[in-house]
Amino acid sequence: MTKLNRFPLTGQCTPGAPMQISYPLENLPAPGATLMVAAGVHWLRMPLPFALDHINLWLLEDGEGFTAVDTGIAMDAVKECWKSALAALPNERRMVRQIVTHFHPDHLGLAAWLEAETGAALWMTHGEYQTAHLVAAGIAPFDTATMLEFFRQHGLDAVRHAGIEKRGNAYRRGVPAIPSTYRRLLDGETIIVGEHAWRIIVGHGHAPEHASIYSPTLGVLIAGDMLLPRISTNVSVHAAAPTCDSLGMFLASLERLTELPADTLVLPSHGRPFRGLHARVAELQAHHADRCADLLDACRAGPQTACELLPVLFGRPIDDPHQTLFAMGEAIAHLNHLEHQRLLSRTIENGIIRFASLN
Repeated sequence: MTKLNRFPLTGQCTPGAPMQISYPLENLPAPGATLMVAAGVHWLRMPLPFALDHINLWLLEDGEGFTAVDTGIAMDAVKECWKSALAALPNERRMVRQIVTHFHPDHLGLAAWLEAETGAALWMTHGEYQTAHLVAAGIAPFDTATMLEFFRQHGLDAVRHAGIEKRGNAYRRGVPAIPSTYRRLLDGETIIVGEHAWRIIVGHGHAPEHASIYSPTLGVLIAGDMLLPRISTNVSVHAAAPTCDSLGMFLASLERLTELPADTLVLPSHGRPFRGLHARVAELQAHHADRCADLLDACRAGPQTACELLPVLFGRPIDDPHQTLFAMGEAIAHLNHLEHQRLLSRTIENGIIRFASLN
């Protein structure tokens, strides 16, 4: 794995022309229905109440039952879709376990409900399970007040501060309950699901210990949020680790995925299944290199806060509280990365953090 402090700021890819990105499946699964995408792998598509309006979930044939990968957010509409999907399982097969890639509400939200409905136990990495409990309980520094103070230090204005504060603990609404026990997933371990072995690949930057799973016999990667086909994964810094190089960790995790074959069928949490893993990684590396270059140019004009740099990073106003939360975290992640690369320095004056170019 590339050392974080030496990761280049220019897009890299595997030597030779990478396989181009393609979308082999034309149709989408209907609400509450499944669509087979590979031998024993079924696609579910559930609604989300955001601008990103859907999440992909997966059912893996597992002997006499099924293993679910991710659960959807806690909404009645998603529960109804699940009830339809479960009722349609063939030959009275049932869910035997649920693998959750990471703690975010659209992935973990209905895990406790599904466990109660089906008896399927939760499998998850320790970092994700622990973080879910900390955020749901609002325990500092994982609470809203600490997060808002962190953003205030990075220049967040009073209006957007108030908008986020008004939401309160939105995580708890999306994840109203968490299973009381879990089976821990470890990076590099192999689990057997039905007739196929799946390897756990832990990635960082988007979440503490995000678990993607890869089957070499099927040539399938269930990527979760680590590799999306058309949008860039959110990479954020949080108050608990304020100087963390989350972007460097994410880029290193992407580089690790290029060890998989170029023709791997990637099953993302958002968007369509696709091939062209190496090409997509190269696009994302170039995307973040471009964003870093834009931020460096802006900081050459004088010290800037993360909030002041939001238009530079996103090219548009960010006013919605939900989007502001992710945008602030992502801006700080890029600035911390440039600081770790010794291209920016930070100053603190009157409690406000600003970044200035070192060249």
